[in-house]
Amino acid sequence: MDNDEPLEPETKDESDAVSVSQSSDETLYCEAEPPTAVEKEKPARESSETDLEIEDTEKFSTTGQRELYLEACKLVGVVPISYFIRNMEESCVNLSHHGLGPKGTKAIAIALVSNTTVLTLELADNCIMEEGILSLVEMLQENYYLQEMNISDNDLGLQGARILSEFLHNNTSSLSSLQLSGNNFKEESAELFCQALLTNYRIKSLDLSHNQFSDKAGEYLGQMLAINVGLQSLDLSWNSLCLRGAVALSNGLQANVSLRKLDLSMNSFGNEGAAALGEVLRLNNCLVYIDLSSNNISNEGLSNISRGLELNESLKVLKLYLNPISMDGAVLLILAIKRNPKSKMEDIDISNVLVSEQFVKILDGVCAVHPQLDVIYKAVRGISNKKTLFTWTSPVKLIQSYADQHKISVLDFFRSLNPSGETKMPVGEFRKAMIQQNKVPVNRYQVRELIKMLGQKTDMVDFRLARPRHLAASGLPFCPGQASRSL
Repeated sequence: MDNDEPLEPETKDESDAVSVSQSSDETLYCEAEPPTAVEKEKPARESSETDLEIEDTEKFSTTGQRELYLEACKLVGVVPISYFIRNMEESCVNLSHHGLGPKGTKAIAIALVSNTTVLTLELADNCIMEEGILSLVEMLQENYYLQEMNISDNDLGLQGARILSEFLHNNTSSLSSLQLSGNNFKEESAELFCQALLTNYRIKSLDLSHNQFSDKAGEYLGQMLAINVGLQSLDLSWNSLCLRGAVALSNGLQANVSLRKLDLSMNSFGNEGAAALGEVLRLNNCLVYIDLSSNNISNEGLSNISRGLELNESLKVLKLYLNPISMDGAVLLILAIKRNPKSKMEDIDISNVLVSEQFVKILDGVCAVHPQLDVIYKAVRGISNKKTLFTWTSPVKLIQSYADQHKISVLDFFRSLNPSGETKMPVGEFRKAMIQQNKVPVNRYQVRELIKMLGQKTDMVDFRLARPRHLAASGLPFCPGQASRSL
């Protein structure tokens, strides 16, 4: 019963706090008072150092957080979300598709004002509306722990953009990643966001995909990117920036010195937009990842991109999936990489392009100069999948055989490839090391399979995944010409 004794004064204080909040415009500051009452009990407990009493203290603090949320639900008149109650002490809380509405969002915000454990909050598709956004913004002004927030697919529109842009303009929170996909944002919203980001350097990752930005939004975004030195990742996919937007955006990218990852897929840039981006690649040496998939770029536009790649010293990933590119355009692309001795290109995705054996021979020559490079194409013309299915021995079996012969573990083999001896390694460096090592004879298709097995989706390979069960799962025949969308 000792553990239950502190709950009585706590509950009383919380009831008092709720009464005060109801008489003072129900601000989040008043509603968040209960944890202060809980803290008053801590000094006496901190004087003792037994494990049992430390556990009791943590339990007491957790109970206070849960009680605060339950009281907030009573205050706003909503049913508590059991998932949130169970997970409010976790670093990531996913409440997407929970039908919170503005009141449910306000209850969550009240509980998070004093929360110190939740770092990532997912609130996509909850119809949070203007009232919910106001509650979240007010919470963020008090919470200095939350780092990532997803409020996509909430149809926030212009009014929501106004609230968020004002917050971004005066942002003093710890928020660094914000997802705003699918919120019916148009040109005016783009202008508001870009004005705020002219001075906000705290936001490192911003997702504005699946909105309704067009050429005018491209102008605002270009002006912002020319000045902003905080953004490192920007997703503008599934908008309608088109030609004028692409040109304006590219003008800003030429001066940008911080953006590393840019997703521009599904924006109808066309060949003229591709020409503008080719100029960006020629001048910008900060971008490492660009997705230009499905932008109606043909060989003509690809030739301009290729000229930019001849001088670029930073880009590692280029996605051109679902563009009307032929094998001739693909040849232009890889020869541009060959002509650039300082190219860092690692992955090129042209996985809808059917190539010939001649292309493969040219690619072999390019990879001899740049062993870190991998190009994903659809298939080799004239060679069926059935014929290539068993062409190469599983790289897993080759490595396991080598390890057995030399009485070492597979993990030891992989670690020998890393100069630092660590168990993790960037994908490009791993690919280069595997191609250049002479212990186990493998080609780039076999290396691709190893990268998939060791966690390529994280841009790092993890040698600790080289356990027997992982090896067994990956030791299957594969088709080297088939595209892998995960790459």
